[in-house]
Amino acid sequence: MEYDIQEIIGQLREPLEADVKIIEKAYNFAKNVHEGQERFSGKPYFSHPFETAKILASLHLDAVTIAAGLLHDIIEDTSTTEKEIRKEFGEEILGLIKGATKLGKLKYSGVERHVENLRKLFLAMAKDIRVILIKLADRLHNMQTLQYVREEKRKRIALDTFEIYVPIANRLGMGYFKGELEDLVFPYLHPDEYKIVKKISKEKIKEGDKILLKLKHKVETELEKEGVKPISI
Repeated sequence: MEYDIQEIIGQLREPLEADVKIIEKAYNFAKNVHEGQERFSGKPYFSHPFETAKILASLHLDAVTIAAGLLHDIIEDTSTTEKEIRKEFGEEILGLIKGATKLGKLKYSGVERHVENLRKLFLAMAKDIRVILIKLADRLHNMQTLQYVREEKRKRIALDTFEIYVPIANRLGMGYFKGELEDLVFPYLHPDEYKIVKKISKEKIKEGDKILLKLKHKVETELEKEGVKPISI
């Protein structure tokens, strides 16, 4: 399966040649070191850093952050060393990858009284705001593909997202991430309510379609009275 790098580069605003080169280098490096690995969905593991980088690119972030998004799992999930990363990409990108790796180890234990301390620790450990953006993009794609994870892990990941990532996004004024993540955790944390909402939504859509069809017929009838032939578009 091919992942078109232009889906990332095409979202950059007036990129410099150096921006394109660092993203291309990170893309090729990540694709190579994740070769042979798979996600729970059966897709190549590289699909995850690729989609993470696409999310970062859609927010028009800088090339270094996008490159780090492509590489964010290579310390944890491949045999790549920090020395290799420093040599290939420099200290700045290495720092972002290390920061994202550290934040990934923070998990919600389920103890409510500890959750605020965990949020504070999350923010304190991320000395660079770009690390948080990478982790939010990483978590967003993981939530978008949560249905492929083993059932017993889904609720824990959704709860972790709701208790840590949603409040962090809210605290930092990142409404896009907050809204997307809240929508994605809902079916896992409140399955019964989700079924009801889904049913109501389907009924409303069906009802709306009927109204539009009636309106269409009415408009067409009035047009024909005036000698105007309706055109289908």
